[in-house]
Amino acid sequence: MTTLKNQITDVLKTSMRAKEMAVVKVIRSLQAAIKQIEVDDRIELDDNQVLAVIEKQIKQRKESVKAFSAADRQDLASIEQAEIEIISQFLPAAMTEEELDSLIEQTITAQQATSMKDMGKVMNSLRPIIAGRADPAEVSAKIKARLS
Repeated sequence: MTTLKNQITDVLKTSMRAKEMAVVKVIRSLQAAIKQIEVDDRIELDDNQVLAVIEKQIKQRKESVKAFSAADRQDLASIEQAEIEIISQFLPAAMTEEELDSLIEQTITAQQATSMKDMGKVMNSLRPIIAGRADPAEVSAKIKARLS
């Protein structure tokens, strides 16, 4: 079974052979972020932890796109957007709207959540399931709408 880190390395090698330097740069920065955590914490990251790093990298780039767009720098925003697309290939398949709504409904029922006070419980139990497959901010908004 190939790990997420192996998949990232394979894409890096393929990109290097194809001389796709923009892709190589992004993949190397992703690998550096993973390696930094491994060295700092003296651990070997598993797929779930690597997924968290990937999501963090995407989130940072989305914030950059927003900032660059606000500053009217579409050239820089489009570069960041392209990097998001390169990194996104390592995420699992996204959940459909129906799957997400159904999952939220089941979790709210299972947690016996009735008010906004229960939102944390619901979100915490959903977090491992939606990792890399749905935007946590979007899920949070849906839970808020359902509980309020």
